[in-house]
Parts: sequence; C-alpha cells; structure tokens
Amino acid sequence: MRFAVFVSILIFTTLGATVYGQDVWTLQRCVQYAIDHNISIQQDVLNKRLARYTLLQSQLAQLPTVNGTGAYGKSFGRSINPTTNQFVDGGYDFLSLTGSANVLLFGWFAQRNTINRNKYSLDASQADLDQLKDDVSLNVATGFLRAILAKEQIHVSEKQVDLSKAQLAQTVSFANSGRLPELNVAQLESQLAGDSSNLITAIANYTASILDLKTLLNLDFSTPFDIEVPDVKVDDEMTVITTKPDEIYREAHKHFGSIRGSEDRVAAAEKGVALYKGNLYPQLSLSVQAGTNWASNYLSYQPTNQLLGATPIGLTSKGDTVYQPVYRINTPVIPFNSQLNNNFRQTVALNLNIPLFNGWQSQYAVRQARINLATQQLNEYNAELTLKQNVYKAHNDAISSIQKYAAAVRAADAAQRALDFAKKRYDLGLTTTVDFLVTQNSEYTAASNLLSARYDLIFKLKVIDYYLGKELKL
Repeated sequence: MRFAVFVSILIFTTLGATVYGQDVWTLQRCVQYAIDHNISIQQDVLNKRLARYTLLQSQLAQLPTVNGTGAYGKSFGRSINPTTNQFVDGGYDFLSLTGSANVLLFGWFAQRNTINRNKYSLDASQADLDQLKDDVSLNVATGFLRAILAKEQIHVSEKQVDLSKAQLAQTVSFANSGRLPELNVAQLESQLAGDSSNLITAIANYTASILDLKTLLNLDFSTPFDIEVPDVKVDDEMTVITTKPDEIYREAHKHFGSIRGSEDRVAAAEKGVALYKGNLYPQLSLSVQAGTNWASNYLSYQPTNQLLGATPIGLTSKGDTVYQPVYRINTPVIPFNSQLNNNFRQTVALNLNIPLFNGWQSQYAVRQARINLATQQLNEYNAELTLKQNVYKAHNDAISSIQKYAAAVRAADAAQRALDFAKKRYDLGLTTTVDFLVTQNSEYTAASNLLSARYDLIFKLKVIDYYLGKELKL
C-alpha cells in the first residue's frame, strides 16, 4: 500500500506541474496565432509586398521621364565661354541649367506586357500566401489533435490506475481475511506499478505534444499553455465523406493556392514572352529638352556721347591724316536674369530606336522566356496532378479510418463487457487474478485503440474539409 501511496503522490505532482495555472487554447485560437506569428508566413507577406511594389513601379513607368541638371563652377586660363562661344583669357564663373523629358510613344506594348506580367506575379504571391496559411492551419490542426489524443490518453490511464488501486485494496482485504493468497496482492501491485508507469508515459507524451504544438505556433516554450478538449460528434463529422473524390477535387481546384499560383505564373510567363519579343522591334519615343546658362564675363557694350579723343584711321589723297572720334563705351556684365532669359533654348525631337545588333541578347531573352513558359506549364500540370492524387488518397484514408473506428468501437464495447463480467467473477472468487488482469489489460488496450481510431478519423475528415476550403474547427 505504501507503494500505491508513493505512486499517487508522484502522479499528482506530475499532473499538477503540467496543468497548474495554464492558459486554455482552442483550435481556432491556435490557428490564428500561428498565422499571425509563423515566420514562413511573415516571409511570404514580405514577398507579396515586394511584388506589389514591382507592379506599382511598372505602372508608374508609363509616365514620362523628367530629369534636370545644373552645374556651377569657375574657369581659369584660356577657354571657351559657354555663353558667347568665344575664346577668353582669365577666370570667370559660370552656371548651366538643363531639363529634359522623354516618353515612349510606341514600343510594341512592352510596358503593358510588363504591367500584366507583374500583376500576375502579384496574384501568384497572394496565392502562395493563401496556400501557406492553409498548410499552417492544417499542421496546427494535426498537432492540436495529437495533443488532444495524448490528453485523453491520460484520462484512460488514470481510469486504469484507479481501477487497479481499487482492486488492490480489495485484494489486500481478501488476503488479510484469508480468502486469497499473498501472491494475488503481489500481482496486483505489479499491475498498479505498470499502470502508473503508463500514466506517467501518457503525461510525458502530452507534454511533448504541447511542446510540438508550441513550435508550430512559434510560441515561447515558457508560456502557460493548455488545450481545450472539444466535444466532437464523430457521426456529425462523417457527413463530409459522402462527397465524391472528383467533386472534392473540383472544389479544391477552385480555391487551392498552389493551383491558382501555378496558373498565374503561366499567365505571367506568357506576358514575359510577349514582352521580350517586343524588344526585337523598333521603338518610337518623344523627347523634349530645355536649358540656359550664365557667365560672369558676359558683357554688354553700351556706347556714350563722352568723347575720349580721336584715332587716326588713314590718309587722304593729299596726304592728310584722317581721324575717327573715340567715345567712351560702358561694358557692364549682363544681369543674371537677363542672361537666363536670353540664353533659354528648347528642343523637341522624335526618336526612333531600331535594334540592329546587341550580341543576340534580345533573341536569347525570347528563347529563355519560352523555356520559362514551358517550365511553368509543367509546374501547373504537376500541381494539378499532385492535388488530384492527394484528394483521392485523403478520401480513401477517410473511408479506411471509418472502418477502423467502427471496428475499434465494437472491440472497446466487447472489452468493457468482458471486464465487467470478469470483475464480478473476481469479486466472487470464480476467476484468478491473472485472468482478471489479462481482461483488464485487454480493455485498456481496446480503449486506447478506440481513442487513436477516433482522433485519426477526425483528422482524416478535417483533411477533407481542408480540400473543400472549409474552416478547420472542432
């Protein structure tokens, strides 16, 4: 009896450390937390954001390109004045301002094909994200059901321990009164020890399943955590199995992210081929340019009436010298604004770019785009084939699980009835302890198998819901 008390204390301590102060989580809460915190999902969210920016960039590329340049500097020595285009000696300051704009008028729809390609790529990124969320939800549901099974297994093991304790107490009473030998007490003590070991193992399995579930959720291991065991009606869940596999496949084909993503990538690859083929042909664009400049030594010549003297310029036929009057000339620097206005120039041009030879880069780009298209088409076919195989396998697994569950129910009922009869016979002394323990262990095994079959069936039915696009809930 002291051993039984020790085992009870150990089990109580273990259970208390496992469930004390825990926060209870439902399947829906686990799924939502995993979607919000899963690292792979967060990476796919960033990939989708990059795809959105790429699409926006290609859309804005339809607008004209506008550039402006400016230069200010100082020149030394003999050089050409950028304003007068004359040689000058000495230093001067200069300023140059230029603006240009360019717009593609016709380029064989290259920009439109680029936009459409990037749009399909964005849709494919969204499809990948949706598929990943669905996969994470299914993985969480799998881990959640495993944890429920482990938790239910604890209750079965506790029931077995309680039964063994009661039988041990009764056997000790019979042995003290002389009705049964001490051997029966030893056999039941051994049985209790084994059942207690099974209970501790069940508790350890539940703890391990909780750690696995926390890993799926990306939840800190030290966070208080326990799961809610829902009352799942298996019979209600089995209505989904009436759907035929081909109907499940058609429904999954409509919403499955892997299918939508592969279709979008094929469409993007088709636009890529059109894009690179357009680069083989001439492109017509319009360019506009305007500019002005200023120089610190750009002077204006302003004559005055102030006579400075006369300068001989020649001789007459009589030998007299001819003089030319010299007047003062003012040479102020032309004002800054006046120079900018006077030097303002504009250019408008139509540009025809004809690709003649670029090392066959454009031709090989088209060939690579066609290979990429063929690859994406094969990926689409493979995604559809994989989905169909998985759907038919999931449907077959669900049918097999129904049969296994039905057999486990019958076995558990029979084992429980056998245990009830064996207990009555044991209480009356009509059966041996060994026979009773064999029947008791058979009932424990049948109950454990029933639990496994039940939750395996629930999981297989949830997989069908997963392909049908239904919310995974219990």
